[in-house]
Amino acid sequence: MSQIKVAIIGCGSISKHRHLPEYVNHEQVEIVAVCDIVEERAKETAETLGVEAYYDYEQLLTNPEIDAVSVCTPNYLHAPISIAALKAGKHVLCEKPMATSKEEAEQMIAAAKMSGKKLMIAHNQRFVPSHQKARQLIESGELGKIYSFRSAFGHGGPEGWSVDGKDSWFFKKEQAFIGAMGDLGVHKTDLLRYILGEEFVEVGAFVETSAKEGADVDDTAVCVLKTESGIVGTLAASWSYVSKEDNSTIIYAEKAIVRLEDDPVNSVIVQYKNGEVVKYELGGIQTNESGGQSSSGVVNHFIRSITEDLEPAITGEEGMKSLQVVLAALASSETKQITKI
Repeated sequence: MSQIKVAIIGCGSISKHRHLPEYVNHEQVEIVAVCDIVEERAKETAETLGVEAYYDYEQLLTNPEIDAVSVCTPNYLHAPISIAALKAGKHVLCEKPMATSKEEAEQMIAAAKMSGKKLMIAHNQRFVPSHQKARQLIESGELGKIYSFRSAFGHGGPEGWSVDGKDSWFFKKEQAFIGAMGDLGVHKTDLLRYILGEEFVEVGAFVETSAKEGADVDDTAVCVLKTESGIVGTLAASWSYVSKEDNSTIIYAEKAIVRLEDDPVNSVIVQYKNGEVVKYELGGIQTNESGGQSSSGVVNHFIRSITEDLEPAITGEEGMKSLQVVLAALASSETKQITKI
């Protein structure tokens, strides 16, 4: 069984809590290098793992030993680093949102095609058991026609999670490009596209900065979305949910209401029209709260796509479609009009 040699670019919280532990626990992976522009951080991570430290990603990419990289940097660097890595012949697992514009996303997709390497976007919500169950229920026709949905993703903000706390890049527009909508909202646009099996065609949104003083990005957004078949619903993304994280989705259908991650024990609750209630205990969703760091499934899937030469579940194209919904929401908020995608 050949080992996939992996490097991680960006040694902040997402790499520390998600990518690194999942690579370390994967028997087919050998981490060979890490990179961060904050030298201290790169050194510390490299020492812990007993691997090489780099402070410049371009230098890291010249290392012929590296097969694949995880891009765990601030949002504005996702595209340039991913493109450089693909051109250097490395497979790429890139954090979300994949890019800051449709043009950037298209360049990433083109680079993956040219290089023949895998490009996967780390939308982990698709791998959550409750979400996979909901997709099956909808796909099988068991719920009948889907009418509407309501989805939220919110917590107290990245300062409780990011390595830089209140000074985090998450709050700085030139590095983050968007706030809660990019951090959390894009997870949900991807999830809803996945569960419903449809594309969104129109968005209306209010995207505000109300909770975080000194932030020049959004911290609270509410969107109304419409799919091609006419399913309408709401998506909220926020850093202003001050107590418990909310990561719930509710689907309203002809024959039942399905509640996902809305109950602490039963991750799926199906409330049928005839009064019957079915509960599924499928294991919880990943949270940023302590003890919530089970495997997200993302790294396992990425490595499998390389070793078995499969198309990743979340390709660049998929990542771009989920990003476009967010870009349309921003446009809607600015123009005060419904935006077509």
